[in-house]
Amino acid sequence: MGRPVAERKIYAHAKLRRLRRERGLNQVELARLLGLSISYLNQLEHSRRPLTAPVLVRIAEVFGVDPEFFSEADEERLATDLRAALADEACGTPVPTEEVAEVARDHPEVARALVALHRRYRDAAERVAALASPGDAGPVVLPPAEPHDEVRDFFYAHHNHFAALDTEAERTATGLGAGGASGPRTVSGPGTASGPSADVLAAHLAARHGVRVVRAAPERLADARRFDAESGLLFLSPRLSDGQRAFQLATQLAFLEHGPLLDALATSADLTSPESVALARIGLANYFAGALLMPYTAFHAAAEELHYDIELLQARFGVGFETVCHRLSTLQRTGRRGVPFSFLRVDRAGNISKRQSATDFHFSRLGGTCPLWTVYEAFSAPGRVLTQVAEMPDGKRYFWIARTVTRGGFGHHAPRAEFAVALGCELRHARRLVYAEGIALDDPRASTPIGLGCRICERRDCAQRARPPAGGRLAVDPDRRTYVPYAVVGEGG
Repeated sequence: MGRPVAERKIYAHAKLRRLRRERGLNQVELARLLGLSISYLNQLEHSRRPLTAPVLVRIAEVFGVDPEFFSEADEERLATDLRAALADEACGTPVPTEEVAEVARDHPEVARALVALHRRYRDAAERVAALASPGDAGPVVLPPAEPHDEVRDFFYAHHNHFAALDTEAERTATGLGAGGASGPRTVSGPGTASGPSADVLAAHLAARHGVRVVRAAPERLADARRFDAESGLLFLSPRLSDGQRAFQLATQLAFLEHGPLLDALATSADLTSPESVALARIGLANYFAGALLMPYTAFHAAAEELHYDIELLQARFGVGFETVCHRLSTLQRTGRRGVPFSFLRVDRAGNISKRQSATDFHFSRLGGTCPLWTVYEAFSAPGRVLTQVAEMPDGKRYFWIARTVTRGGFGHHAPRAEFAVALGCELRHARRLVYAEGIALDDPRASTPIGLGCRICERRDCAQRARPPAGGRLAVDPDRRTYVPYAVVGEGG
């Protein structure tokens, strides 16, 4: 089970060296700034001594970084990415897990280069496969990368937190008379919503931007929101709830009032196509909308007060279950952090359409995810919140909650989509959640062993395995039938 940064032994030599070099300092100059001996700093930079709490605080002050900068989350994410890349059949030679971890820890830039190289190889392999099967319409040329995947990676790299958007959204909410302990939007259930209502947002758009909100015609029901800039009309689907209307209005407000900020954030990423930049911009506008309807300070206070009860937060802020889950995964403001959650949304086929993480939990890029994960069990109990204590192959344990959500379905013949959404946190945070009440969190027997995906999962005794693990030779024996699919005889050849 994980521990807070201040309680772990932190060997942050690679990050410390990077900070020193970025500032153009040598060891003598940095030692003087930190009030340390040169020999002690040299030991820190070579992993012979861990960072103590006082030294960690002093480094944070000198370099202007948050102490969480030295957490292991990024390192472990990188190690998982590297392990997945090296598990590819094209690699040819299995690499022991401990050596992968050492490369990610000691040589992170080398690890990132290998991961990037592997992604380029996969992209090139897909393009070659497409060109080899031209079909009737001639050769198919694939784009360099899938825009949706690039944008997911962009949000994932930012730990699903954009401080500038949160600040602007909170300022806007205050200007609209919201954002405090109470606001103009009253909803059923406990407390009063803190974000602006749909009516307040519509009035602001009309007064400030000359935008008139109208109900869309029946033939336009496929569009939740459609803005005609020339006429100044904003069409909203009549099927939207009050919370959904407010969200769409807040999204349009983001485009109209904070376009330069959206552009700056989207273009700062290493996105490879105009489509990726445009999608990132939409995702950032949606982030702003959630932050406007659930202003950071008020929402964080409510989450702590209600012990992260999602349904009570729904009632208080007048938004949907998935919207609350997504907002909870963004609470990483320095000095006012919430529980660091991982958030994902999947369909019945196992496709992940949303994945964000403020923790060191990492979603696999190769193959499917683990079928033993409670997010898939949620489909068998629609509408119920399910819980799970899950243990990863490295021994880390997480607490997960999952529930189904449904979209569409207005009428017998209308299309309907069903997903399962899940929130997970390290087990040490679980006691802050109402969902952990009555669960034996400290009992190892209460944990379900899961993995990141069959290809890179190290477990050798999983009866649910769908494909052989990387790094092991299949045990093919006609005289023996095991309950474990794809049994292997050990590491390597």
